[in-house]
Amino acid sequence: MLDEWCRRAVLIRAGRFRPFFVVFSGLCLVHMLSGCIFSSERPDLALDVPPRYGAASGNVQAALPALDWWRGFHSSELTGLIEEAQTSNLDIAAAIGRIMQADAQAKIIGAPLLPAVDFLGIAERLKPPGGIEREHYRVTLNAAYEIDFWGKNRANSRAAQQIAVATRFDKEVVVLSTIVAVGTAYFQVLSSQDRLRIARQNLEAANRVLTLVKQRFEAGTASQLDVAQQESLVAQVRATIPIFDQTLRQNIAILAVLIGKPPVDVLVKGGSLYRLSIPRVTPGLPSQILLQRPDIRAAEADLASADASVEAARAAFFPSISLTGQGGYDSAIFKILLTPQNAFYNVAVNVAQPLLDGFRLEGQLEFAQGRQYELLKIYCQTILASFGDVEIALIAIADSAERERLQNLVVISSREAFRLAEIRLREGTVDLVTVLQTQQTLFTAEDNHVIARLARLQAVLSLFQALGGSWLPPGVAAGVNVIR
Repeated sequence: MLDEWCRRAVLIRAGRFRPFFVVFSGLCLVHMLSGCIFSSERPDLALDVPPRYGAASGNVQAALPALDWWRGFHSSELTGLIEEAQTSNLDIAAAIGRIMQADAQAKIIGAPLLPAVDFLGIAERLKPPGGIEREHYRVTLNAAYEIDFWGKNRANSRAAQQIAVATRFDKEVVVLSTIVAVGTAYFQVLSSQDRLRIARQNLEAANRVLTLVKQRFEAGTASQLDVAQQESLVAQVRATIPIFDQTLRQNIAILAVLIGKPPVDVLVKGGSLYRLSIPRVTPGLPSQILLQRPDIRAAEADLASADASVEAARAAFFPSISLTGQGGYDSAIFKILLTPQNAFYNVAVNVAQPLLDGFRLEGQLEFAQGRQYELLKIYCQTILASFGDVEIALIAIADSAERERLQNLVVISSREAFRLAEIRLREGTVDLVTVLQTQQTLFTAEDNHVIARLARLQAVLSLFQALGGSWLPPGVAAGVNVIR
């Protein structure tokens, strides 16, 4: 069939349109047969979406995250830092640059879908050896167009467009990661301030006890060992202060980088972890996460691009048909250049059919199919990982909330025990070992309470990140269908 098709194509001449349509009839028949030769089916996803999250409780449709979910912590400073990071973070700016590149590449790859037209103007003076000098003028329009009969160029264009879509979701991944990084660094600043505050309060309390021990030593009711033990405890508490101060200043520097400023220009007021509200959020249905998480949507767009690449590699096996034309004026005298008698034109149909290429086309198709299979599994893995991220975050929220509650009870009882021990020490009715134990217990309990509060806030951040930040509003990423 192809031999007959090629034979008829050779017979095409200017003005003989009937053979031209015969050729295209033959191409249509080959196109129908191509569906039997090559299958365009994608491998099955083989992925089951669970009906619910194992660690979820209550109504799964309640308290969905807002688009500006970070406002739920009720910190104007945190909100300002996050919003500034969204506009000034350099990683986000770089991601926008990648979007610009992908859009430009899509234009480049989609260019063969449109005719190419060039203008050429020539003005020259010629003198052959032994001849006379003469002039030559020529203006032409050259046009070329490849008939995308098998859909190769359209498939390549779709592949590039899907890559451009993927870069947009990749940018949203960067935005979400930046927001979470700002929140994490800010929480670390607050926790360091809380731990500094507790350490200084504990240092003040330890110094009060040290003063009492020294008074008892002067009165002969305490030994030098008692004084040394209390001085050791005071030194231990004092030694923790530089550690917390280091963490505080380092996280302020991290925040500065995240908002695109040098650390010297950034001042973070901070406050306390206990002044923050804890937003209530439930994960919704697992199937909804397919629309929420930008990394899933990016993997989906990459897979769609791979599908189109397979289609393009398959279409490359078939003949390439292109039309070329040229028209213009040619004259040896400039003033009569644009007259009808100097006009010329030519039109041609070009057909190129791969015959022997050393299995290059077959290798390209197999490569595209292998890439398609890889991205399919990456897409499935991304979905499974998202389910796991939500489960882990839900477990962390529940357990950290319980840990904070229990640790608060420890602080209350430890504070009361130390208060009573200090009173008894003033009265001289308790030994110093008991006082030292209650001091150390209180110091540790208060510090652990801050750590538990920080872990709870970080778990909430992790859940927002696992859910994709927020529910996407209608119309976002239009044209990208979730793969079921």
